[in-house]
Amino acid sequence: MSNYRWIGSQKHFVDEIHMKLLNNDIVIGHFGGNSSAGQYKNEDGCLIFTNQDEEWEFAVILDAHNTAQSAELVLTTFEKEIDSVQQILKLQVKEAFDNISTFILNIFKSDRFREACKKVQGETACLFVVRKGKFLWWLSIGDCILYLYHPELKVLGEFQQNHRSFYEWVGQHNTFDLPVPCYSSGRKELRKGENHIFLTTDGLIECPHTNFDNPTEIFNTFDGISNQKGVKRLLEGIQKNNVRDSTTIISWKVAINQSAMLPSDI
Repeated sequence: MSNYRWIGSQKHFVDEIHMKLLNNDIVIGHFGGNSSAGQYKNEDGCLIFTNQDEEWEFAVILDAHNTAQSAELVLTTFEKEIDSVQQILKLQVKEAFDNISTFILNIFKSDRFREACKKVQGETACLFVVRKGKFLWWLSIGDCILYLYHPELKVLGEFQQNHRSFYEWVGQHNTFDLPVPCYSSGRKELRKGENHIFLTTDGLIECPHTNFDNPTEIFNTFDGISNQKGVKRLLEGIQKNNVRDSTTIISWKVAINQSAMLPSDI
């Protein structure tokens, strides 16, 4: 199993593009924003576990504000749970998804974690994404984004998988302190062929003088070039257009051999 962890308070990448390749297939890209636009810190974070032999990836992307302390708390908490995550994802896919959902929510709902949240300054959006076999699962708190590209979905205009929701966080102001915690979750069958899974914080889609709020424009960037070069080109685009907000991207492609569901009249 391979893993990668990063928090913007440790290395902010302001005025700097940084690329990381994990297992030769998962691309992580960081750009901390432009100091000329007023940026001086980075409150993003990410955590990735992957096991190629068992055909799964577990990715977390975070976008904090006020300070990066809330993102640091989430990353530290789940980094310590790497063995539990691995054991859950060894299960058959249905049981794995049921169990990973319960596992994450139980941590967030626990008195211990909620008390720790009260001691940090600021709060963070969190997006958890798991791919196992031909299925994708996610848990979304806040406004980080999960896109999925496949030619059959593109024809129908489908890219974004999660509901981007504002005023939801984990941290000092914590959705899990509400009588009804607010988040969204979903599952998706991947189509036969190449599926491109793409997670990003909102600096990319809110960059001025670009059209990256349109996912078609994001995926057009990858035409004819590698995943790594595509992510770098996106980050170069927002750097050139003087974006202030930081951007973190996790991007990988999965080849699926099995057929996916189709309507009965085809």
